[in-house]
Amino acid sequence: MKIKNGFELRDVCGEKVIIAQGLENLDFSKMINLNESAAFLWKASSEMESFTEEDLVHLLCEEYEVSQDVAAKDIHSMIKEWKSLGLVSAE
Repeated sequence: MKIKNGFELRDVCGEKVIIAQGLENLDFSKMINLNESAAFLWKASSEMESFTEEDLVHLLCEEYEVSQDVAAKDIHSMIKEWKSLGLVSAE
């Protein structure tokens, strides 16, 4: 997977949000709020050429005190939401 071009993580009034950039995302009318760990994962994954859910589970477990099972469940839900919003592509 990879983060689609045209989406950027920004700090707006102390909140981490994803906003759309460019004409190809003109119909994107949402700002996506991210918690601290999701913002960490967005930043890390946007710097990778591609990533898997397992890559993000590994990163989350390294950065935060969370079990691998909990991380895998949370990452799966997060990626499912990101896909439904059109933020990531299969490549």
